[in-house]
Amino acid sequence: MKRKYSYLAGNKTIEREYNYIPVRYILAVLISVFEIAAIIGLMVLICMYVPYFYILCYVTAFACIVKIVSSDDNPDYKVPWVLFVLLVPIAGFMIYFMFYSRKLQKKFIRRLHELRRYRYERNGTAAQAALAAEDPMVASQAKMLCEISGASLFTNTKQTYFPLGEDMLAAMLPDLESAEHFIFMEYFIIEEGKFWGSILEVLKRKAKAGVTVRVLYDDIGCMSTLPGDYARTLRSYGIEAAPFSRLHGNADSEFNNRSHRKITVIDGRIGYTGGVNLADEYINETVRFGHWKDTAIRLEGEAVRELTRLFLCDYGLNVKALPEDGLTLYPETGDISAKGYLIPFGDGPKPLYERRVGKSVIQNMLGSATRYMYMTTPYLIIDNDLCASIESAALRGVDVRIIVPHIPDKKLVFQMTKSFYHRLIAAGVRIYEYTPGFIHAKSYVADDTCAMIGTINLDYRSLVHHFENGVFMYQCDCIRDLKADILCTLEKSEEITADKLKTGLFTRFIRALVRFFAPML
Repeated sequence: MKRKYSYLAGNKTIEREYNYIPVRYILAVLISVFEIAAIIGLMVLICMYVPYFYILCYVTAFACIVKIVSSDDNPDYKVPWVLFVLLVPIAGFMIYFMFYSRKLQKKFIRRLHELRRYRYERNGTAAQAALAAEDPMVASQAKMLCEISGASLFTNTKQTYFPLGEDMLAAMLPDLESAEHFIFMEYFIIEEGKFWGSILEVLKRKAKAGVTVRVLYDDIGCMSTLPGDYARTLRSYGIEAAPFSRLHGNADSEFNNRSHRKITVIDGRIGYTGGVNLADEYINETVRFGHWKDTAIRLEGEAVRELTRLFLCDYGLNVKALPEDGLTLYPETGDISAKGYLIPFGDGPKPLYERRVGKSVIQNMLGSATRYMYMTTPYLIIDNDLCASIESAALRGVDVRIIVPHIPDKKLVFQMTKSFYHRLIAAGVRIYEYTPGFIHAKSYVADDTCAMIGTINLDYRSLVHHFENGVFMYQCDCIRDLKADILCTLEKSEEITADKLKTGLFTRFIRALVRFFAPML
């Protein structure tokens, strides 16, 4: 297939067209399908021709069901798997063995103890004591978040909120130009074009000048946006690069546990995160689903340390040898005049994270809100536990509003989102669709005091399967800007009321069906 892209060469924009067929990815998927089919086919043949082997299969299926039911997993995740193993003979428990686990692959687990070298000294005692004196409830939530994520509570950090991806790019380019020691970038999607091209030009110059530049991109996230050997291209520019969890075609969990993180770190002093990937639709240079609404945040100060650690952990998991370059990864930032408390944090699979970090942050914000809780998310595919938390807040009288897209990027996923409308609206939750196009922002704000911006969607992929990251904030200057932007976005959105929920029998059936299988996807 043909793809068009543009990039900057000096002050000139150059447009190119090239034939792009993701051969390596297609081959990996075909190998996985072949492995699955071969294993299941072999089991079926053995059952047909080996006496009593089918009894062993029934026993194995029963053992799988017992293991699923007795596990600590969310019931919403367990129920479809139990039915799948019960209703699909032989193939059910074989696919369970291959895809049920959400833990890191063994090759990653072996590297974890080596990555401890990248930890910074956690010393948030003074900040924790100050927060406890100011608001004991938020202090207890902050303590819990630090405990389950391995992060720290920070002050002394300036924040800048960006209501659009193009605003983030305008600030990021001069920051990248100012780099003297290192630039770290990790993104789920990178696509050749104006956005990435303008950044790449800076990275190439900086690498040539002796600045350490490292780039990490998700191999599946970039499956249709970058050539399969793109890391080699970047390395030819002097940029240290690697795909996250390179796809090999193994019939196991390599299709899960992707890196959905968006992180930029400059000299350990400046950091960026949010929902913005490095592709042209994120800055509305390319129009795909109407106007693309996204958000991001710039940090300057102590809190950048956690973003640095998250990047180094992910980078270390995906390179053959850990780099030894003597960089000062966590420099002293000096006194930065800025209000508020911040916790940049990560989320992901076991054994890195034993608990669902992002979900805990959202539930804590819902549980402590007394006046309002506003949320923006591209997808609304939640388990019963989180759905009940949203309902409970609304039933307590909290003004809960959720903004989702009006023009979806995935129509089937949008039907899953709509399947939650009736239940939430019945509890008093107000749901809006962003009529100009697609809202990709993952922003949460409550009572003018607490907020969270990051990469975490309200769907199973973000809340259960992926590597994610976010920034929890209390009494920070940028919370005011975030709230103002959400109120402005609400004015451009259409509220979904009960009279708009009527659908036909077939649509209701499709929504129920896709919602049932959502936890397995």
